[in-house]
Order: sequence, then structure tokens, then C-alpha cells
Amino acid sequence: MASSVDLLNFTNEAAQKQVREDNRCTGESETANRNLYEVEQKAIAGKSKASLIRKSTGGWKFASLLLVNQGLATLAFFGVGVNLVLFLTRVLDQENAVAANSVSKWTGTVYLCSLIGAFLSDSYWGRYLTCAIFQLIFVVGLVLLSLSSWLFLFHPSGCGNGEIVCMPASPVGVAIFYLSIYLVAFGYGGYQPTIATFGADQFDEANPKEGASKAVFFCYFYFALNVGSLFSNTILVYYEDTGKWTLGFVVSLGSAIIALLSFLLGTPGYRYLKPCGNPLPRVAQVFVAAARKWDIVPVNSDDLYEVEGPDSAIKGSRKIYHSNEIEFLDKAATITEDDLCGPKNPWRLCTVTQVEEAKCVLKMLPIWLCTIIYSVVFTQMASLFVEQGDVMKSNFGNFHLPAASMSAFDICSVLICTGIYRQVLVPLAGKLSGNTKGISELKRMGIGLVIGMLAMVAAGATEIARLKHVLPGEKISSLNIFWQIPQYVLVGASEVFMYVGQLEFFNGQAPDGIKSFGSSLCMASMSLGNYASSFLVNMVMGITARGKDPGWIPDDLNRGHLDRFYFLIAALTAFDFVIYVFCAKWYKSINLEGSEKEIQIIETEQDVVLRRV
Repeated sequence: MASSVDLLNFTNEAAQKQVREDNRCTGESETANRNLYEVEQKAIAGKSKASLIRKSTGGWKFASLLLVNQGLATLAFFGVGVNLVLFLTRVLDQENAVAANSVSKWTGTVYLCSLIGAFLSDSYWGRYLTCAIFQLIFVVGLVLLSLSSWLFLFHPSGCGNGEIVCMPASPVGVAIFYLSIYLVAFGYGGYQPTIATFGADQFDEANPKEGASKAVFFCYFYFALNVGSLFSNTILVYYEDTGKWTLGFVVSLGSAIIALLSFLLGTPGYRYLKPCGNPLPRVAQVFVAAARKWDIVPVNSDDLYEVEGPDSAIKGSRKIYHSNEIEFLDKAATITEDDLCGPKNPWRLCTVTQVEEAKCVLKMLPIWLCTIIYSVVFTQMASLFVEQGDVMKSNFGNFHLPAASMSAFDICSVLICTGIYRQVLVPLAGKLSGNTKGISELKRMGIGLVIGMLAMVAAGATEIARLKHVLPGEKISSLNIFWQIPQYVLVGASEVFMYVGQLEFFNGQAPDGIKSFGSSLCMASMSLGNYASSFLVNMVMGITARGKDPGWIPDDLNRGHLDRFYFLIAALTAFDFVIYVFCAKWYKSINLEGSEKEIQIIETEQDVVLRRV
């Protein structure tokens, strides 16, 4: 009997202890032993069943489908977004600064919608259903965009190529266009953080091999994203630049439909985790309970309130050990005499796990805020980098290189740097530091900030050189567009460190009940970065465009000083990096009980719930 007991998990040992205590109390030895044997057999059967389920579901087989889905969906999204600034200037006749702001606001909306998707995923719908619904919205948006461009926007045919001027679009056409692109923003943004977390769910942290694969998954996830955008930034952008915008939108629609079908194909084999309920009341309860006990001195951490046993009070979430940061919130878990009288009120007494969940959110916020300035750097690729390249020499014989296609160098940089990072830097840093991850997520994000700052310096230097090569009376500078390569390559290298680091950090540090929210923080920083960029452009133009001075970013860039704007962003990034270093040193990681997600097996006959933690 003892040898079989040693094979059982913590829950089974607890069951044995309970049966033995019942045996001592009642004296019914034979009945208790028989009950114990039945519990053991059910536990063994449950473990075998869980093992079989894990072998037939999840893993790289089904995570690969999600990577394919990500690549195709990204192709569709960037088929719309990468050249949007030129669409607005050429087809809708917007000025450069207005178009740059419009793109920044639209892109910001894309990533802001990630918070909505993450909330619905964590609270009510679960990750699978959230991904499916938002992808359908994404497809509907692309259908409307294709129809609006075909029916309303391009008159005469072939306009929007930089030579043939489009006639003013009808108000109906413009309204449908904006409705469609914001449906695209809502659909794509809403499911992005959830698909990343859903992919990570396909790997079991308790299995050493799968745990390592989970860390690699985020790297491949960003790799797939860039493979998809590579096609958009080279092939699609070329056709759009020559006036074949509708063709580009239709190809994007086809890619989005195939992405949705590939996602649905894996339905029988995915690993599913149930939503943990609305986290907002849980977090609010902690602050209310702490405020109601503002005059109470928190007790020793061992005496704080926590439910007994391996189960957390938060459905589907592991317990979180107590931390010494933000000790004021510990008041919420301090037991008073009032708490002992009558039923427990969650607005007066919270568990340690619930308190630590609120602490985790607060501790991640300073790190997250420091990433917003980096997103200001990143968003320049879709706006001012394109406008800068559009007034540089890009004709080579009869071939015209679209300015937006220069972002292909950013994508190639990401792909190459990802390979170098995984195959060279991680093993080398692991040997030197003893950290299996190579370089910690926080250090990687700091490196990303520094490289992003250098990218802005490179962009400013390119603009200075471009202005020197402007001939009087000419709009296009004689400086070759390939001088933009350094700034694109540096942005790409910074993404590998910053965005992959963010995905791993926020997903790993978020409690089980708000995993999708953790992943959405990465996209939310992009959102606020786009809005911050728009605000910065408006502020700079408001200050510099006075009287006869056209300002730093006028409609005619040859009369402006775009280089000064780039250097301003570089200075802000350097200042942000200093603050980030202090925040990163202050941060303490989450301490979860156990390292594996829970598998629940409910035995209704014995009313026993066995959990493998």
C-alpha cells in the first residue's frame, strides 16, 4: 500500500490523511481501508486519463496551426495598414501631418481593442471563443473595405498611384471606408493577445520539455507575425502603390479567411482552459477591503487569510505566495474580530492569492508605462518613415520602389535577429549567467529601448543627409532611399528584444486569472504609443508652425525639419530608459504555488475532486 501511495500526488496524500483520521475517530478500520483503496484507484485512473488527454491534445502540432493563423492574419492586417498613410494622402487627399495622425489613431485603436478581447477572454468567453468571434469581425471588416474601394473610392480607374489624381469620394464611400477599417482594427486587435496566450496554453509548464517549448513559442509567434507581414510589405505594397488598391484588399480578405479556417481546423485538438471570471470585482474588493481596514496593522504573512487545501479561491487559478511589496494591501487579508462573526464578506476579507493578484497588476504597471515611449519609436515606421522615403530617390530605371516596402528590411532584421538570438545569444548567455532563458525579459526590454533610441538617431541623420541633396524646385531628394536601411534594421533588432521580451514577461508575470490581460498589455503599450505619437506631432506642429515658419513636419518635408522630430523622440527614449532601469530593479517576480496548470477530474459518485498541481 505504501509504495502505491508514494506515486500519488499531493491531493491523494491529503485524501489518505483524511481517511486515516476517519479511521481513528470511528474505529471502522476495514471500511476505511476499503475507501482508501477506492480513492487511490480513482486517483491513478484520473492521472492516466489526464495523461492520455495531454498526449492527444496541444503541443507543437496544434500550436503550429496557431502560428500559421498568426502569419496569415498578419498578412491580411498589414495589407491594409502598411500603406494606409499613402492611401489617405493619395486617395482621400489628406495632408501629411493629418494622414500621419490618422494612421497613429487607427493603429492605436487596433491595439487598444486588445484590452477588450483580453477582458472577454479571461472573464467570460474563454480564449478559443474570443479568437473565433474577433476573427469573424476581422473578415467582415475586410469584406466591407474591399467593396467600398471597388464601388466608391477609385474614380477614375487606376488613380491613387501618385500620378493620377482621384476624384473626391462620396460621403457614403468615405463613411463605409472608415467603418470597414475600424472593424478591421476591432477584429484584429481584439484577438491578438488571446491567440498568443491560447498558443502558450498548448504547453504544460510542469513538463520540462513542454515548459521550454512554451518559452520558445513566443519567439516563433513574433517570427510568424513578421513572415506574414513580409509578403504585405513587399508584394502587396507594390501593387497598392501602382494604384491596384482593391486587389491588395481582396488578397488581404482571402488571407484572413484562410487564417480563420486554419484556426477552426485545430478545434478538436486544442487544450482549453476555462475563464476565471471577471477580475475587476476581485481587484476592487482588495482595495475596498484594505481601505476599510486602513487603521489595522497587517499581521505576519503566515497569519493572513487564505483558503485551506491546494485550491485557490479564484476559479481555475493557482495560489500565489505572499510578497513583501505594497504591504498596505495586506490589510485586505488581515483577519479581524468582525471577520470572524458571520459569513465572510469578500469586500472586507480577501485571500492572499486575491491580494497578490492585485499587487501583480500594480507592480507590472510601471514597467508597462516605460514601454509606451518605445512604441512611439515603432509607430514611425508606418507613418513618418514612409513619408520620408516617399520624397527620396526610389526609381531605378523603369522600376519604382514603394516607400512602404522599405519596412521589408525591418522584417528581415527581425527574422535574422530572432535566429541569432535563439541559436547564439540564448545558449551563450545561459552558459555565462546560468539562466536557462539566456537574458531575462527585463534586460531584453532594456536593450530594446537602447536600440530603438539608436534607430531614431539614424533616422535623424538620414533626414539631414536627405535635405542636403534636395535640388531647388524639386520635390524628390536625390538621396537614395536605401539610406533608410539602417533605421529600419535597428527598429527590427529592437523589436526582437522589446516585443518578444514583453510577450514573455507580461504573460509569465500575470496570474492565471488574467493571462490574456497580461498579453494585452504589450499591445496596449503600442496603442498608447500611437496616441502619444499623434499628440507629439500635434504639439510639435503647434509650437513650431507659427507665422511663415512651416514647422518641423509640413506638407512639403523639404521645408521642414523632420530630423529634429526624430532627435526629440531619441531624447525622450533616453530619458525613458533611465526611469525604466529604476523600475526594473524594483520589480520582484510573481511566486506561484506549483508550476503546472490545474487539471480537474470530478468523480461524482464519491464527490471527490482531485487536482494535479
